Amino acid sequence: MKKVIAFDVDDTLVKSKNPVTQEMRDLMAELLKKYEVAIISGSRYEIFQTNIIEPLQSVAAEDLHHMHILPTCGTRHYTYDNETNVWKLEYAEDLTNSEKIKISEACERNAKAFGLWPDNPFGDIIEDRLSQVAMSMLGQQAPAEAKYEWFDAHKEDAYALTEAIANDLPEFEVRYGGTTTVDVTKKGVDKAYGMRKLLDKLKLEKGDALFIGDRLEEGGNDYPVRAMGIDTIAVDGWEMTPYVVRGILGVS
Repeated sequence: MKKVIAFDVDDTLVKSKNPVTQEMRDLMAELLKKYEVAIISGSRYEIFQTNIIEPLQSVAAEDLHHMHILPTCGTRHYTYDNETNVWKLEYAEDLTNSEKIKISEACERNAKAFGLWPDNPFGDIIEDRLSQVAMSMLGQQAPAEAKYEWFDAHKEDAYALTEAIANDLPEFEVRYGGTTTVDVTKKGVDKAYGMRKLLDKLKLEKGDALFIGDRLEEGGNDYPVRAMGIDTIAVDGWEMTPYVVRGILGVS
């Protein structure tokens, strides 16, 4: 029997950068009564607060204690302290200022060379997430529909751009993180890293975990979890995930 149920966020748990639905909130509350629940994404912690943590604030503290928030591809880990009622940082793999400058310069230089640097972005193009630098080809505040449209038109160019940045930054981990985003962290730090750290903390094995994601194909940002040997379920969009969770819970 599985002991940990882990989720990607954008297009798995939620529509990109949107809060969890009431349906998903209720299902997550039921999961937390039976499992350790991990949520891992390239998004920064503040996005988790708005889209995941706040909608779940009505969940009992003793149940929230079983939730593990892993922002910025698992480079940070937060747990709920049910005695103080606060979210506690367990660890952080933060980048130095000089590393962040080098990464930002490489991202901008290559995006402009590929003609993918936006003229009228939705907010900042490059975002400092402390333990990760993220570049969004539409800007960090782009609406979900615009991101999906952009990805359909530029998917191959985006993968090529990610490879070019990776060649420029061999000492870092460079991944195509979502529909419009390239994520850069310390070398060897990806979602598999976050899952390993979590399992070590819980004193569990890979066979005790199940991961649900939408980008499990080779090259996808969820693939490292699959490659490390954790059982996975692929979903084709966030609308499918409630059906998967109902199957896990054994409810209709």
